[in-house]
Amino acid sequence: MDTIINEPKRVFRDDHLGGEGVDKSIRKLKDLRGIFKDERAFENMDPETLVYEVISYLPVKEGTQGGVYFGVTSIFPGSVGGEYFMTKGHFHAMIDRTEFYWGIKGEGVLILMDEQRRVWAEKMFPGSFHYIPGRVAHRVANTGKELLSFAASWPSDAGHNYEEIARNGFAKRLIDINGVASLI
Repeated sequence: MDTIINEPKRVFRDDHLGGEGVDKSIRKLKDLRGIFKDERAFENMDPETLVYEVISYLPVKEGTQGGVYFGVTSIFPGSVGGEYFMTKGHFHAMIDRTEFYWGIKGEGVLILMDEQRRVWAEKMFPGSFHYIPGRVAHRVANTGKELLSFAASWPSDAGHNYEEIARNGFAKRLIDINGVASLI
């Protein structure tokens, strides 16, 4: 009996994704209006500054039950008024959906907030692994001097609720105080 071993789809090499079914989005400073506290510092920066990019492998249509997505986010080093460059942050539209993050390179902090607005954080570094429970908003900040890259996996029906965070923000901010990342 002959056994056939098929080649898997190859979309992930080192910390890069590419190929069929891969989607790339970028966020420049101008796309992050309202998430940094120091609006004056924000206005004095180049709005075209690249803050982060997300490259995702999306093998099924968004909203498909039982599907899984995979992505890599890379956040550039920098800050706005002492507040580290970070992702927008979100709850999932399907609020009970979970997600995994794991560090690939660089240093950062995963900031988490539950529906009661309690905030906590976890350090991110190459090899760190993070379980994000349902009903928890999440964002990541780059606290290092080099690119921070991390991978993620989430259900294809999770969706993103960015509006809640845009409207109310996170209850705490991650600020550089004398070279120390401090959640205040």
